[in-house]
Amino acid sequence: MTSTRTFLELVCMLGGRRGGLVKSPELLVDLNPRKSEKCKARGFTVIVDGRKSQWNVVKTVVVMLQNVVPAEVSLVCVVKPDEFWDKKVTHFCFWKEKDRLGFEVILVSANKLTRYIEPCQLTEDFGGSLTYDHMDWLNKRLVFEKFTKESTSLLDELALINNGSDKGNQQEKERSVDLNFLPSVDPEMVLQTGHELLSELQQRRFNGSDGGVSWSPMDDELLAQPQVMKLLDSLREQYTRYQEVCRQRSKRTQLEEIQQKVMQVVNWLEGPGSEQLRAQWGIGDSIRASQALQQKHEEIESQHSEWFAVYVELNQQIAALLNAGDEEDLVELKSLQQQLSDVCYRQASQLEFRQNLLQAALEFHGVAQDLSQQLDGLLGMLCVDVAPADGASIQQTLKLLEEKLKSVDVGLQGLREKGQGLLDQISNQASWAYGKDVTIENKENVDHIQGVMEDMQLRKQRCEDMVDVRRLKMLQMVQLFKCEEDAAQAVEWLSELLDALLKTHIRLGDDAQETKVLLEKHRKFVDVAQSTYDYGRQLLQATVVLCQSLRCTSRSSGDTLPRLNRVWKQFTIASEERVHRLEMAIAFHSNAEKILQDCPEEPEAINDEEQFDEIEAVGKSLLDRLTVPVVYPDGTEQYFGSPSDMASTAEHIRDRMKLVNLKRQQLRHPEMVTTES
Repeated sequence: MTSTRTFLELVCMLGGRRGGLVKSPELLVDLNPRKSEKCKARGFTVIVDGRKSQWNVVKTVVVMLQNVVPAEVSLVCVVKPDEFWDKKVTHFCFWKEKDRLGFEVILVSANKLTRYIEPCQLTEDFGGSLTYDHMDWLNKRLVFEKFTKESTSLLDELALINNGSDKGNQQEKERSVDLNFLPSVDPEMVLQTGHELLSELQQRRFNGSDGGVSWSPMDDELLAQPQVMKLLDSLREQYTRYQEVCRQRSKRTQLEEIQQKVMQVVNWLEGPGSEQLRAQWGIGDSIRASQALQQKHEEIESQHSEWFAVYVELNQQIAALLNAGDEEDLVELKSLQQQLSDVCYRQASQLEFRQNLLQAALEFHGVAQDLSQQLDGLLGMLCVDVAPADGASIQQTLKLLEEKLKSVDVGLQGLREKGQGLLDQISNQASWAYGKDVTIENKENVDHIQGVMEDMQLRKQRCEDMVDVRRLKMLQMVQLFKCEEDAAQAVEWLSELLDALLKTHIRLGDDAQETKVLLEKHRKFVDVAQSTYDYGRQLLQATVVLCQSLRCTSRSSGDTLPRLNRVWKQFTIASEERVHRLEMAIAFHSNAEKILQDCPEEPEAINDEEQFDEIEAVGKSLLDRLTVPVVYPDGTEQYFGSPSDMASTAEHIRDRMKLVNLKRQQLRHPEMVTTES
């Protein structure tokens, strides 16, 4: 069988590389149960298909047959192409070399192969009727032999491993596992190969045959099936035992590794890890110091994180083993899990406590720094002398000062809250100190925190006292500016009253009654101006008092008082002039009205020439006064109303004088009136 396989591999290799297909019908007879052993003993008849190959390839195949299996070959039929090789090439005569080769070699056309070989032994390529897939048979045979060899070797190895495990089970618990006990091949791959081979052997058709022609398995395939099934059953049994052995060994190995890693984690956390935490007790005296301590703590946490990661992995492994439900390991696993969890949780709590303490310290120092900056800013405002431009700026500055003081109050309250929270945390520090006396360290931290809060309280109190003084001063300044503004407003109002007096108070009335009304209104108008002037004087006196209190000079008192007095003097002069004109108008209208009215009971009064002269004199005097401007003490002049207004008033007076003169003429010459009538 070995020589046959070598031969088949050889011809397949040659045919596959050169493109020529080599067929062996007699070999098919060897595989066909319908042929007798007598036919097989005659030797192989080899067909070398040279129709698509060169002569040197065919010659090489023949020589290789002579070198490999000369005794098994009786005849070699070389199928020549339609156009035969050159005679110079084929000068080699095979028939003369029969004795040396050990078999006969003939050259024959494809259509004449039936002269030497029966058609039932020839495939369709050569005009025969044999249904046969040589590559399929060869592949199955190679797979079968490989599976048989590997499975036999694997069974021996697995039996040795399994038997050795049963005998030395107790000893292996006390020593580490030998990694060389693994089999030389993968059992899964061998089992998969066996299942695939058995499936192929049980098929009733060639996988690669064309036309769907049915065939019957040959003898070796029929015999191989139970052999493969038996090997597969043995492999499954041994492999199942092997898997159990591996599982037990893996579990024991895993348990030992877990025990070792658990002790490593516990020893480090209770040793170097705890020492690192014991060495860190301060909280720093500033933001920078607290940040440095936080950075150092983060480095410690980073080192712990590596061991905590190992803890998580170990906890998962222990949980998996506990779920497996092996009674003999449950107690030990639970003890390891409890020990590991206690140590890790305690250390994690210490790290978290320390981190929270440092974070609280950082926040405390941050609030203290912000409050200190706020107090510095407030003190800077209080140390700068106030020189505002007006009351609005003083109000804005005062508002800003109040806001800063309120912000300081809020900051101090926040500092107290942060400090108290930090003190509460420090008081709980002794609970995880592992017996270490932290009273001295805690006292330093407590003293520092209380000192910071007391210092901030004192600074805030000093600023509050200064704010009270500054507030009083600024309120006085606001009042001063208000008095100055109101005094200036009083001057403006008085100026507006003077302007209204000169421009609008110009009428003298059409009769005595109207003129009296105008005079009464003017007196009330003068009372308003007097009140305005008095109000301005009082405001200016208040500015003097405030300036003395503030120890400063008023910006407006130097010129506001002279302006007030000047405007008031002008108003007084104009008002007196207005009164004189109104009084003269009342006298003029009263006398004129007496004369113009018919009063027979007083003829003597009417006939008095002196009255007419007096009315005329008053009228002329009034007309003259209307043309005269008001002269102020500084020499400036100002007229009442416009020229047209004065002309209208003068015209009305002249008309009244004409009526008086006409009355006078009538009284002198009464006959003229009768004649005219």
